[in-house]
Amino acid sequence: MIQTLEHIGDIGRFLGKEAECFVVYDPNVAWVAEEVMAALPVKGARSLETSEERKTMDSVLAVERWLLEADASRGALLLAVGGGITTDLVGFAASLYKRGIRYANLPTTLLSQVDAAIGGKTGVNLDHYKNMLGAFHMPEYTFLCADVLRTLPPREFRCGLAELLKTFLLADAEAYHSALQGVTPALIARAAAIKAEIVERDPYEHGERAKLNLGHTFGHAIEYEAREQGHDIAHGEAVAIGILLAARLSEQLGLAENGLAARLKADFERLGLPTQCPYPLARLQAAMGKDKKAQGGGTVKFVLPVTPGEVVFQALNPYDLHLDTA
Repeated sequence: MIQTLEHIGDIGRFLGKEAECFVVYDPNVAWVAEEVMAALPVKGARSLETSEERKTMDSVLAVERWLLEADASRGALLLAVGGGITTDLVGFAASLYKRGIRYANLPTTLLSQVDAAIGGKTGVNLDHYKNMLGAFHMPEYTFLCADVLRTLPPREFRCGLAELLKTFLLADAEAYHSALQGVTPALIARAAAIKAEIVERDPYEHGERAKLNLGHTFGHAIEYEAREQGHDIAHGEAVAIGILLAARLSEQLGLAENGLAARLKADFERLGLPTQCPYPLARLQAAMGKDKKAQGGGTVKFVLPVTPGEVVFQALNPYDLHLDTA
């Protein structure tokens, strides 16, 4: 259920009256952190600069040292207030401190509300490779709040829209078509619920949960190349392009219904999402080979759309692909 800041005190019911709560927040949403600190018994708070470049072990260790200096015990709870980078990094820090403490999320972007803050995947980047270090560490609670999205820049909203559409493409065709008309709190809640249900059935990604990687194999490779080239491509934008490349590959392999890629491209363009890949396949193949989803023998488990609401897995060697990414 999507709530409002008026209900932020409800988080306290999940933390306990004597909770030893520490807050780490993105300075871009300091006003949300102030609401939290006014409503909850917070023992300490610190801001954390967030960017893909600073999503590293150095930032994690800064949080660890802060907790140590604050005498945080193994009973402490770390509350992340921010977008996906914040929740990923803070959750990973919580998994490491004193071999693991509790944490909770108050996601402040659409992307984190429908994807990053749900499911317990935590981590940081390594040498431009996306989330190469991390752990499964489930949050105690994720507080979905509509109010915090009101200051979200349009570009960040579109990035979240890409993840919202991704979720519906793999599990709910009706919701996908509804989202093309506009995002509502009900659709945000629906996307979050779909992910939470999949994670509950497959928490450690041994099977079904891998569907949530739709668009991410190509997308992470695009992000890697963008960072190598010094280009500005956000995660949600890379995922949108990645979904379209996956649809084209699916059609090429005879798995998708005819015209799926063109239909999705038209949908994404109408919503202001990028649809053109700026890099040739040869520039993406090495990064795909190092993807976390890479299997033995050089293959990668690609998630390929068949039709809105249905995807399939296909193990492929990235160097065997013959796909025009332009």
